[in-house]
Amino acid sequence: MLLTYPLMSAIQLVSGEIGRVTGRGLARNMGRVIAAPLVTGLVALLFIANTINIGADLAAMGAASQLLAGGGSHWFTAGFAILSLLLQMFVPYRRYVRFLKWLTLVLFAYVAVLMVVKLEWTQVGRGLVWPDTGVFGSKEAITTIVAIFGTTISPYLFFWQAAQEVEEVDQDDDALPLRSAPEQARPELRRIKLDTFLGMAVSNLIALAIMIATAATLHAQGKTEIATAADAAKAL
Repeated sequence: MLLTYPLMSAIQLVSGEIGRVTGRGLARNMGRVIAAPLVTGLVALLFIANTINIGADLAAMGAASQLLAGGGSHWFTAGFAILSLLLQMFVPYRRYVRFLKWLTLVLFAYVAVLMVVKLEWTQVGRGLVWPDTGVFGSKEAITTIVAIFGTTISPYLFFWQAAQEVEEVDQDDDALPLRSAPEQARPELRRIKLDTFLGMAVSNLIALAIMIATAATLHAQGKTEIATAADAAKAL
C-alpha cells in the first residue's frame, strides 16, 4: 500500500489534468493520437471489466442486505441494480453526490476497529516497510499484490477522473478548458493536486485499516478462507 500511494496519485493526477486542460475525456483524447479501432477495443475491455466490477459490488450489497433483513440475496441485488440505473438515468449526479460523499464516512468504522482490538503496533509498523520474505515470494502473496494493484490503479478510475473534470467545466458557465483559459490554470491545478493527494491518502488509509483489522480479527482466529462478501460479514 505504501507503493500504491505515489503510483495511484500520479496517474490520477495526470488523468484529472488531461480532462481539465482539454475539456475532453480520455477516450476522445486517445482518439486524437491512436487509431480508432484500437481506442474502441480499449473502451470495450473497460466496459467488460466495469460490468464485472459493478456486478461484484451489487452482489456484495445484496449479500449484506440478506444478512440484515433475510430473504433472497438475488432479489436485493436486482433491486440495487434497478435503483442505481434509475438514479443515473433520471437524477443529475450533482443532486445526490452530496449524500454519497457523507456516506463514505462509514468506512472509518474500520479505523475505529483498530482502536478497540489488541494490536502489536511494532509488528504492524515493521510489516509495513519490511514484509516477511518467506511469505512475500509465495504464489498467494503475488496474486494478492496483483489484485491490490489492479483494484487501486484501475483504468475505470482514470476515465472517471478525467470525465469528472470535464463535467465540472460543463456545469460551470465561468469555467473553460485550461488550454482556452490559461489564466484559470493556477487555482484549478492546485485544486486538482489537493483533491488527488488527499483523496488517495484517505483511500490508502482505509485500505490499510481494513487489512490490519482483518489480520487482527479473522486471521488471528484462523478464519483464512473468505469466498464472498457474506462470508466476510458473517466472520466479522
